[in-house]
Amino acid sequence: MELTRQQLLLDLYVAFYAARRGKASRSYVIKWEQNMKQNMEELCDDLYYRRYKPLPSKCFIVEYPKKREIFAAMFRDRIVHHLYFNYTHGLYERTFIQDSYSCIKGLGTHYGIGRIRDFCRKESRNWQRKCYVMHLDIRGYFMHIVRKRLLEIATGSLRKMATHTVSKGSDKTWEDVLDMDFLYWLTQEIIMLDPKRDCIVVGDPEGWIDLDPAKSLRLTEDGRGLPIGNLTSQLFSNVYLNVLDQYMKRGLKCRYYGRYVDDAAVVSHDKEWLLSLVPRIREFLQTELGLELHMGKLEISEVHHGVDFLCAYIRPWRTYVSRHSLERIKDKLALLDFKKPWKVLRSVNSYLGIFQHTASYNLRRRLFMKKEFLSIGVFDAGMTKIRDRYLFYNLTTNENGKQSIRTQNGLRTRSRRCESNHRRLRADKVEQDQLRMV
Repeated sequence: MELTRQQLLLDLYVAFYAARRGKASRSYVIKWEQNMKQNMEELCDDLYYRRYKPLPSKCFIVEYPKKREIFAAMFRDRIVHHLYFNYTHGLYERTFIQDSYSCIKGLGTHYGIGRIRDFCRKESRNWQRKCYVMHLDIRGYFMHIVRKRLLEIATGSLRKMATHTVSKGSDKTWEDVLDMDFLYWLTQEIIMLDPKRDCIVVGDPEGWIDLDPAKSLRLTEDGRGLPIGNLTSQLFSNVYLNVLDQYMKRGLKCRYYGRYVDDAAVVSHDKEWLLSLVPRIREFLQTELGLELHMGKLEISEVHHGVDFLCAYIRPWRTYVSRHSLERIKDKLALLDFKKPWKVLRSVNSYLGIFQHTASYNLRRRLFMKKEFLSIGVFDAGMTKIRDRYLFYNLTTNENGKQSIRTQNGLRTRSRRCESNHRRLRADKVEQDQLRMV
């Protein structure tokens, strides 16, 4: 299919609203929208006539949760990244294995934790025999990706999938719905960009003094590295290591294998077999991808002693929040501003969303059953969500400041339910059913 300028412009507007989501109040978004029609037309012309060149990125250091070097693309380039992602992510994901968990809709960390837990249960025969998990990590992954090799892999995947059908039962192929020549060109422009060239350094230059050289793109050799912070970098990180995934599944016959970005895990009851894989994986990474296995983080854990994977601690019949994640959450809770209760409620609900995937009911009680949290909200029976205590009072008054009889009855019912909730969170089934109706 040959992409028309009108269709490209429509796709750019879709990409713009995706890039704008959650950042509408930022100064660079407001500046772009002040002359939006002209900006979008110019960007469309640059792409359509193959004149597009990325602008210099901003480079800065972030300290939390660990020190990292970030390259942030300009907003114009972020729109292009979302455009490319919208075009290609479905095509690339068709080439991935099921157990590649990162940056794929419907998967993610909780899915990955569940898969590794199921692997451990199956390999240990329902926790009845010894089972081991080998954790693999790649040293300075994003900073050491060979861009020419990545371009070969990415374009090879595009060419391979071009003649495949878009979905089961469909007669259309990818080349029928996408302009493949346009994608080949745009792939090269994005991948072969050297983010170090003319980058704008933001912040104190001394911030790089104690940064690990393996985690700095500015200190790597030419031709290597993808900027952390770009949407396309997350996509291409999966494309690059898909070569390793295929080798682990088909070459080494690792039945129980999963990967999240550069963190991978292999599950087996045979510890000696796991150890025999290490030199073969090291050689493959070095020769095929130009990467180095981080031997300092190589770890083989027995499942009955616990396995730390993706911020979860997996043990037989139960899963806990990892110690490092819990410490970070406690640090964040100590910084909450209770003068802005709506922000506190959002933060607490996000943490409860993490906790509800683990065996952590008593931990949630210790963290959140405190006066400062109970003064602004009410927890449900399972402590999986907190609700605004004053929401009805703020939204249900009429013009005279009075409430209807129906509203008053609803508030009395809610008040009684709140008091019961505070006295004992494990309510009976009747109260739980009433709570769901609110």
